[in-house]
Amino acid sequence: MIGKLTGLLSDKNPPQVIVDCGGVGYEVQVPMSTFYNLPAEGQKVTLLTHFVVREDAQILYGFASAQEREAFRELIKISGVGPRTALSVLSGMGVAELSQAITLQEAGRLIKVPGIGKKTAERLLLELKGKLGADIGLPMGAANDAQSDILQALLALGYSDKEAAAALKLLPAEVGVSEGIKLALRALAK
Repeated sequence: MIGKLTGLLSDKNPPQVIVDCGGVGYEVQVPMSTFYNLPAEGQKVTLLTHFVVREDAQILYGFASAQEREAFRELIKISGVGPRTALSVLSGMGVAELSQAITLQEAGRLIKVPGIGKKTAERLLLELKGKLGADIGLPMGAANDAQSDILQALLALGYSDKEAAAALKLLPAEVGVSEGIKLALRALAK
């Protein structure tokens, strides 16, 4: 298993790069979010990798951060989502945006990604709920299940993301769902 590559970036051709590690050039598929943050050709680069062995190919996928690689690994665990689709998702939206879409159960954001239809988006939301949010930078301070439920309730009541996030910041850290909703509604009524 190849977990990390450090070497000189010898070629950039989206979505593929070649990393020269001691005279051996590794072809690595990267999401566009990683590609845009790569240094110039000839510069030193470090990529965290995921190695996929199939019957007809051995493919190396590279990521700029551990969060990207973890999101990729969670995505490919889902039935019907292969490495190409996972790479497409991470190219179409950042990890934080993906995490937020999952937390808020927004299928519309996922459908905008090429190759993701309504059914696939709904499957992603269902299977990734609770897997990406807490571990990979859950947005808007929704650090636990109670806060996530409070956030969902506020959004269902018609409050905007911004209003709901502001109300969540005012809540005590270990507040329960029902008490948290009451406190958030009081804060929003002011």
